[in-house]
Amino acid sequence: MGFEVVLIGRRYNDSPVLHERNYITFRMHLAFRTGPFFYAEYNLRLFFFLLFRKANMLVSNDLDTLLPNFLIHKIKRIPLIYDTHEYFTGVPELVKRKKVRNFWKNIEKRIFPKLKHVITVNDNIAGLYKKEYGNEIFVVRNIPERIENFKKLTKAELGLPEDKKIILFQGAGINIERGAEEAVEAMQYIDNAVLIILGEGDVIDLLKVKVEDMGLNQKVKFIPRQAPERLPAYTELADLGLTMDKDTNINYRYSLPNKLFEYIHAGVPVLASKLPEIKKIIEKYEIGGFIDNHEPEHIALKMKEMLDNVHLREKWKLNLQKAASELNWENEQNILKEIFSAYA
Repeated sequence: MGFEVVLIGRRYNDSPVLHERNYITFRMHLAFRTGPFFYAEYNLRLFFFLLFRKANMLVSNDLDTLLPNFLIHKIKRIPLIYDTHEYFTGVPELVKRKKVRNFWKNIEKRIFPKLKHVITVNDNIAGLYKKEYGNEIFVVRNIPERIENFKKLTKAELGLPEDKKIILFQGAGINIERGAEEAVEAMQYIDNAVLIILGEGDVIDLLKVKVEDMGLNQKVKFIPRQAPERLPAYTELADLGLTMDKDTNINYRYSLPNKLFEYIHAGVPVLASKLPEIKKIIEKYEIGGFIDNHEPEHIALKMKEMLDNVHLREKWKLNLQKAASELNWENEQNILKEIFSAYA
């Protein structure tokens, strides 16, 4: 749209190198990695970074970056767009930590009603915010572009077993209450398939211990986070994609994870928990099935049914093509363009 974009973030010593992009990236190296000192340092550094740089528009990504952006918005009278990727104060990491949750909630209460442009990821979360604060909320789902020219690789080239079906659980946030533990336990009842856990998250180390303790090393494989241009090579080889968040908190209840759309674009049938936003898409396009609970034996039964039903798999494959033709960034980006055009 003609903007000169600057993306600001943080960098760890072990952070992957960012490949060249067609916009500027700046990553701060911080003294603290987690906890209150990290957030204090990051917000202070971000405030001064923004204070001494010119901008025509600010986009704040989630509540933990909102305060410095809002202050600069007021000081410099620069338009601010708040992009909240989830119902932030409802994440499970905050639900049981009342003091920490109240800290973030107080920031949200003071700033949110004053925001002109707020973006979030689905209708249910938009409804929660609108009911709470009265703002108009724009929904922009985190749907990827159609990727058609990625480098295709074989199972052998990726180190995957060639004689087994692939069940895939991928994501950048493989955390508690997302069904990964039960997916691992279900594999004790599955033959002729391997579960690939691809990505990172809070429970990865625990999952590795569980796999070792249960003797599932031949049935469960771990692959670290992949660059966006390489990820589709793994996803398209899957026979079944899992997204099994639990309805344990309001944020997970209304989740609409990236991996759902990544499976769709790769033509992979989906086995999911019956959460409203996910259920709506799977039922509308008829692209998979659901678990009724998180008991490992039940999950294993559903996995077998979906892997073995040839007739349904053919139907799902056709429907996935239609879903991908509609659920893509080329269509979704028009909402953002409408908002940004006021400042172009």
